[in-house]
Order: sequence, then C-alpha cells, then structure tokens
Amino acid sequence: MYSKILILRFPQTEAQKPIVCNLARNYDLIFNILNATVLPRKEGVMVLELSGSRKNFNDGVQYLKNQGVVVQNASQEVKRDNDKCTHCGACTAVCPTGALSIKRPEMIVNFDQSRCSICELCVPACPPRAMKIRPINNSFFE
Repeated sequence: MYSKILILRFPQTEAQKPIVCNLARNYDLIFNILNATVLPRKEGVMVLELSGSRKNFNDGVQYLKNQGVVVQNASQEVKRDNDKCTHCGACTAVCPTGALSIKRPEMIVNFDQSRCSICELCVPACPPRAMKIRPINNSFFE
C-alpha cells in the first residue's frame, strides 16, 4: 500500500464537483481528509492522506491534475520553538485535529506532531510566534 499526504488546491470552477469521491470510485483509492476549506465559487484547499496501489495513486493524481486541481506533496511540517512558547493556549483554540492541547493541571501546551494536519492555523494564532512552518523538501508532483 502506497500512501502520501497531499495538499489539493481546487479552482473555483471545480470546487463543487465530487472530484475526491471519484478517487475512491474510479481509482480504488482510500482518502482521509485531514483539513478542508472548500466554499462555493471560491478556490478550495484540502489536505488529505491518499492511499492505494502505486499505479492507482499515480493515475488518481493525474486525474486530479486533469480536473485543474493543483496537487502538492505536503512537503512541510509545523514545528514549535519551545524557547518561544509561553503556553498561553491560543493555538489550541484553532487546532482542528487536537494536535495542540492543554495538559492539566500543569497548564502547559502539548504538541503531538503525529496528529498535525499541517493546516497552519496555529501559526498566525500564536502570539509569541513559536509555531513555524518548516520545509521538509521542495518536491512537487511532476
């Protein structure tokens, strides 16, 4: 089984079509939506984990591109600068996956990077700017 986390950017003309469902139906791929912002008549952005055979994966990515979707490898990660973190908890209010949470009774912010969907909502929410986006590499699908 081949699996990758992808960032999909849908043009506004394609945002209302069942493109992701077709990955399962037509290419026998399994998808797990980690984060999505898809609004009618606006560009949509989705972070998803896509799994299946390598051939079906590559065919599915080509299908997405043919539909006008920009497909990007999630080649970045969110990191916390522990020296800057004041444990104020502002980031926990915007984290959709629970990767950032308050540990009680100590009242410190825990960051479970394995749960992070790379949605980047914590970056602007962090008053001391302890949350950063770090590139892993610059690989895009050709």
